[in-house]
Amino acid sequence: MATNSRIEWTEMTWNPVTGCTKVSQGCKNCYAERMAGRLKAMGSERYRNGFQVMMHGDLVSLPRTWKRGRMVFVNSMSDLFHEDVPDGFLKSVFQTMLDCPQHIFQILTKRSERLRALAMELPWPENIWMGVSVEDGRVLRRIEDLQATPARVRFLSCEPLIGPLDKLVLRGIDWVIVGGESGPRARPMNPLWAGSVLRQCKSAGVAFFMKQMGGKQSKGGDLNVIPPRLRVRQYPVGRAWNQIAA
Repeated sequence: MATNSRIEWTEMTWNPVTGCTKVSQGCKNCYAERMAGRLKAMGSERYRNGFQVMMHGDLVSLPRTWKRGRMVFVNSMSDLFHEDVPDGFLKSVFQTMLDCPQHIFQILTKRSERLRALAMELPWPENIWMGVSVEDGRVLRRIEDLQATPARVRFLSCEPLIGPLDKLVLRGIDWVIVGGESGPRARPMNPLWAGSVLRQCKSAGVAFFMKQMGGKQSKGGDLNVIPPRLRVRQYPVGRAWNQIAA
């Protein structure tokens, strides 16, 4: 299962694992859980169990069939480091990424403890970008876990940003994505929180990507609704596209 993506910072998604469970406040209004429910109702075989964790072994080798290089968000519908994903399966996904240097693979996890525990057993070529979700100050430990890994490219996803992050330690971090929560129960994001992250990134020389402001009626990454001072969309220099919007 791979689809073109409307997520502004990637090109497509690849989901060898689907389903997840909540671990922090960033999971409260999970978009993937809502989508899984809709797909189950539509009769999708891969979501026959709704949002329960499922491995899809037939999809592990899928990127090997793509000739043109792509930027791929891995497991947009799950967490590759979920405790129900066996080590062997996780390592097989990493082997595929290692074998496909023509693509850039972007992985995000909220389970940074497991990432840190397994990191030395995994390959880390430049085309594997590893990130952690940091929605507020209660989960800053995830950054420390990420920094302890040998990943060549490390990034933070501060989405949904539901609280201030005024004291980020950005040593060894290449990229920070910021976005407000969207959907029917979206919690508001204070633009000052995003502005603080942007200033810290500028000071540390870290690429910054403002994805969306969020809100119940969010139009995704529409730049017109983002305050001009926050209309910055950069990628890690020398890694892939690097651009500044407006």
